[in-house]
Amino acid sequence: MSITRRNILAAAGATAVTTLVSRAAGAQSFPFTMNQRYPDPSVQILDPSFTKYRIYSSTIEQVATGMRWAEGPAYFPEGGYLLYSDIPNNRIMKFDEKTSQTSVFRSPANYANGNTRDRQGRLVTCEHSVTRRVTRTEKDGKLTVLADKFEGKRLNAPNDVVVKSDDSIWFTDPLFGINGEWEGKKEKPEQATTNVYRIAKDGKITAVITDIVNPNGLAFSPDEKKLYVVEWKGTPNRSIWAYDVKDDGTLGGRTKLIDAADQGALDGFRVDRDGNLWCGWGSNGALQGEPADVGGRKVFQLKGKPEDLDGVMVFNPAGKPLAFIRLPERCANLCFGGPKNNRLYMTSCHSVYALYVEAHGAV
Repeated sequence: MSITRRNILAAAGATAVTTLVSRAAGAQSFPFTMNQRYPDPSVQILDPSFTKYRIYSSTIEQVATGMRWAEGPAYFPEGGYLLYSDIPNNRIMKFDEKTSQTSVFRSPANYANGNTRDRQGRLVTCEHSVTRRVTRTEKDGKLTVLADKFEGKRLNAPNDVVVKSDDSIWFTDPLFGINGEWEGKKEKPEQATTNVYRIAKDGKITAVITDIVNPNGLAFSPDEKKLYVVEWKGTPNRSIWAYDVKDDGTLGGRTKLIDAADQGALDGFRVDRDGNLWCGWGSNGALQGEPADVGGRKVFQLKGKPEDLDGVMVFNPAGKPLAFIRLPERCANLCFGGPKNNRLYMTSCHSVYALYVEAHGAV
């Protein structure tokens, strides 16, 4: 794939380069202007304790644009690049930090969604439609299928994935990839429930959570004693549940840590070394109960204001809101990267944004 053009953005005496991917795949590209002043007003502090994580002279940058639905970022420090999914375009993209160029890493990609790096530096991917499996990309480029069935039946639509320090692989399996044709192929589910699975080091697959509706993002606390899981279809709002992790890999009791009220939509998230949760945020698409008059038509409008919800919410380990990083697009997922593991990459609808912070990813 060739680069079509570059959008050079000047801000505060520095130059940020955004590489725009080709429109041949029907991608959408959007201009973005960095904030000129320090500190960046887009980083909104909700609790003074967050101040130590904000870098005064760091602003949000748009490092890539031209996607239909950017998801599943994973950073590879050995090569200094970010991989992420562009789900409707059925491809995995690569952003190279050294050249600031974006290229296609894999296409077709079986509608890949969540990605992560295992402890050996290999890519682990949730192919959430058509193949409906979890794969690992070996160092020689070959694919190893880690899971595609449970108890003899096909998985639903693997969504997000995380690797524990014991090399076990944990992933969520909601229905999104088989609910319609936008992110893959519409099919009937074979599993009776939407589960969270654990793949042990020996390859054994276990359903560790079977009682939440459409689990989505997941991550471990820094000490791995807690597993956090987003319940996408929670009642009344989307939620993050915190599960106790036992030594044998099973889960104990759970508590609701975060409730996404005010029409907020939790999706993917990551945890920093201090145990704070950095969560992709945006509108959940809920409609008002009654229509409003818009230009002579009765229109059911969204609850809340999506433009005030798009970005990243940061919570402390107790679930207290610390900050909101405001973006011009809804943030679906994020990860920490960069040479010092302190650059927050945010996949957000059509673009990828980055912000240097004084926090470091737990993994």
